[in-house]
Amino acid sequence: MPPRNTVINPPLPKQYGNELLVFSHGEGSYLVDCIGKRYLDMGSGIAVNALGYGRDDLAQIAADQMKRLIHVSNLFASEPQLKLAAKMVGTPIPGAAPYVAVHFGNSGTEANETAMKYARLYAKTHRGEGHHRFVAFSNSFHGRSMGALSITANPSYRNPFAPLVPGVEFLPLNDTQALSNTLDDTVCAVIVEPVQGEGGLYRVDHKFAKTLNKLCRTHDIMLIVDEIQTGMGRCGMLFASSMAGLEPDMISLAKPLAGGLPLSAVLLPSRVNELLKPGHHASTFGGGPVSTAVASAVWDMLSDPSFLAEVHQKGKMLKSLLHAGLRQLSVEGEIRGAGLLRGIRLADRQYNGNWCTQIVSKARNAGLLILKTGVDVLRLAPPLVIKEQEINEGVTLLIKIIKRNL
Repeated sequence: MPPRNTVINPPLPKQYGNELLVFSHGEGSYLVDCIGKRYLDMGSGIAVNALGYGRDDLAQIAADQMKRLIHVSNLFASEPQLKLAAKMVGTPIPGAAPYVAVHFGNSGTEANETAMKYARLYAKTHRGEGHHRFVAFSNSFHGRSMGALSITANPSYRNPFAPLVPGVEFLPLNDTQALSNTLDDTVCAVIVEPVQGEGGLYRVDHKFAKTLNKLCRTHDIMLIVDEIQTGMGRCGMLFASSMAGLEPDMISLAKPLAGGLPLSAVLLPSRVNELLKPGHHASTFGGGPVSTAVASAVWDMLSDPSFLAEVHQKGKMLKSLLHAGLRQLSVEGEIRGAGLLRGIRLADRQYNGNWCTQIVSKARNAGLLILKTGVDVLRLAPPLVIKEQEINEGVTLLIKIIKRNL
């Protein structure tokens, strides 16, 4: 029997599907499956592999650290953990209060759960019982565990697992009047994504950000900015909150932080950190020596101003090529997102979610990996190291696939 590049009915949970493509290795912005077919990856592991594949430098850092120390638990510290945390709190973020500590976890969901707990602790300590409400926004996605799911708007994700954590209200994104009508001192935290990674790539506008900042300060509400998909250079700046004009009290990070290894972080201001006591929160594997050693190198690369300037230029190129592609298609549509997190949506109702799923599948068959976001938006989130000719190659192929399927 010839080798196959897919596995049928894998011994994995059913939510991942009955047929999965199996990859062997990666090189730069390309993945290679187990029969040797190459794919230009413009999804980068759902915005995780910011530095691409086959990195000898990151592999060497991980191997060297594994020889010295793999794990010590959160009862102790390690040099890589301390080094990374110092870099992160030492990086100024426009509009944000200075951060003094980093809570490390393993995933974006964990990071948002952590921020939720700390916000509740802050409000209960300063204002007492009854000041525990969370506010999130339409189309938001903050994770799939019970707490993070409670602040995720999509009913199809929520309903099978209800009842969830009580005290959560969803407002329309960019509706300043709804903010003014809702935010008071019974709200412990507002959580928002500068660009909604899973919810259709809607962006926070500056007027809304300004109103949100002001109301959070007025009522002493924690503003949590979920930068799990948008942070670490993805939108052309180190943090997309700076682009949006948001002034976060806490920032949650994950996806690209450790170059593909599991690691998340929540940046904490002193007014939160000073309330924390042993036993309040912990993570057995969070901030382990290997993941933080790799993340320290990743942080250096992704926070470099010259690197971010290149990402910004590539993002402009990607946007321009997508707009040109829309004109070629001669259909109404829009380009969403920012930097190297972009989406293309066709306005006609017939190009719905089912159609988008078909395009994702046809693109994969043609050697191009893309994603879907929201109901009907095709999402591109390539490695930040992608070359300009690869961006052109990917968009050209995508537009051809769309044109053949209009």
